[in-house]
Amino acid sequence: MVSAILVGDPAARSGMVPFTADQRTTPERYCRIGRGFTENQAGVTGRGEMHLTVHRPYGLAHRAGRQGGRTAACLTLVILAAIQPARAEDWPAWRGPRGNGHSADSGFPLRWSASENVRWKKELPGPGNSTPIVTGQRVFVTCASDQGHRRSLICLDRATGQVLWERHVPCENPEPTHESNPHCSSSPVTDGQRVVAWHGSAGIVAYDLDGTELWRKDVGRFEHVWGTGSSPVLYQDAVIVNCGPGLQSFVVALDKRTGDELWRRTFPEMTSARIDEYRGSWSTPVIDKVNERDLLFLSLPLWLYAVDPLTGVDVWRSGGLGKLVYTSPLTSPETVVAMSGYEGPVIAVDPRGAGDITTSHRRWIHDQKNPQRVGSGVIVGPYMYVLNEPGIAWCVELATGEILWKQRLGKVASWNSVCLAEGRLYVANQAGTTYVVKPDPSECTVLAENDLGEPMNASLAFSEGQVFARTFQHVYCIQNPAP
Repeated sequence: MVSAILVGDPAARSGMVPFTADQRTTPERYCRIGRGFTENQAGVTGRGEMHLTVHRPYGLAHRAGRQGGRTAACLTLVILAAIQPARAEDWPAWRGPRGNGHSADSGFPLRWSASENVRWKKELPGPGNSTPIVTGQRVFVTCASDQGHRRSLICLDRATGQVLWERHVPCENPEPTHESNPHCSSSPVTDGQRVVAWHGSAGIVAYDLDGTELWRKDVGRFEHVWGTGSSPVLYQDAVIVNCGPGLQSFVVALDKRTGDELWRRTFPEMTSARIDEYRGSWSTPVIDKVNERDLLFLSLPLWLYAVDPLTGVDVWRSGGLGKLVYTSPLTSPETVVAMSGYEGPVIAVDPRGAGDITTSHRRWIHDQKNPQRVGSGVIVGPYMYVLNEPGIAWCVELATGEILWKQRLGKVASWNSVCLAEGRLYVANQAGTTYVVKPDPSECTVLAENDLGEPMNASLAFSEGQVFARTFQHVYCIQNPAP
């Protein structure tokens, strides 16, 4: 029989692997993999599955026999897990397969330039800040043209960069935005069967991987002088979008198969009284598990929320953020960090609470004048790494909030989010230079500086040894040369 285990499944997190005996005799059961196994060592692929063939004695009738079969199955699982190579993983959303900026793949290049280690580059019809996503042999990127009157989803061939298809949604009256944040700056998301894009005031649209439109949802007009930017996330059968900011702001969950609305939440702190008010959230939500329960984390003006992703109902909320929020929450089992923009506070909370946990579960706060933050950080073990907009990287101890080091990376600002791949930190600035940094709490060691020479606000995507970079002019596929 064959079982599949998904990253994020309670079994995966507890070290329990399901095996299936003949269904005529015994239901699916679980056995434990030893603590020494990591996700990859246990055969859990970055794509999220582990396929194991398990042979079990047929027709076992007594407890001792069942236990013997269980032990044999466990040993078989461990052996198979140890010898099966891990499949490569997709980069199906803005922050990757787990929403945390981590890639479990390997083989990524350390160095590149506009002419070195570039497999292909593809010119785009307009600038943008959205990050490419990758599934199988397809690369997707959103882009606006015709001064925002046309919103596009473009599908590229992963091997060559050639356009496989592109689909356009008209926008008769484009919403306001800032020149540094072109329309269509939300990244798409895919589950490997469909791809969903939020085009701001032009609505949310879903296609199959061949470009057939599945549904389109009008969610209203959004007006803020800095435009939109939050990206959709998938959870089970729902696609969840932080819609806003501006005069209309809400969080909505749609059925990913039909576009039907499942739930909608409005938060009084989200909505601006005018389109130029310094208030709003451009933050992409994050889903993670706390005490065996999935939570949707939302960084909103003034508050960090944890809600049930199935219903949108609050589990807890913590005050302390500023009125402007751009980054996604950073999550771990014991600490969640949320960062304000425009000199606002950074808060860290214990996520194992209920109700208003502002005081009861706060771990620490940086409430002095902080640098502007647009790009999200990344958690690596007990430390957090982030590149602030002025181009200054920080390493922060997660448990205490102590800043262990600060280091300027170049002389150019950055909106880029930090990613962890191959045990290295990758982050770019607005000039198109990517810094590769060793994740070391004792000092900042820059391993490489890789310049593409084009303006860039989008974050990087990582899959199967390839790095995908989106500048204002091109999408690049970057990889080491073939051996």
